[in-house]
Amino acid sequence: MLVGIYGIVINLSLFIMMGVDKRRSKRGSWRIEEKKLWGIALAGGALGGWIGMSVFRHKTKHTSFKLGFPFLTLLYIAGMAYLANRFYL
Repeated sequence: MLVGIYGIVINLSLFIMMGVDKRRSKRGSWRIEEKKLWGIALAGGALGGWIGMSVFRHKTKHTSFKLGFPFLTLLYIAGMAYLANRFYL
């Protein structure tokens, strides 16, 4: 239960951060550091970042984001499937 809530919150956070950073980039104002975006993605928010890239068309020309967020998402899904299989089935 708590893992599910954490997943929703962390992914929603990175999704929102991608939108905020895109808006700031258009306005030419202060931006969110890429290190922070990657930190949230590594903490479990890669799916939210990946969806945010698509919705806001942000960071889509950066190969590291374009390949990294989907890779991390698949890695987390595989990890969660393994844990669910190992401990709950």
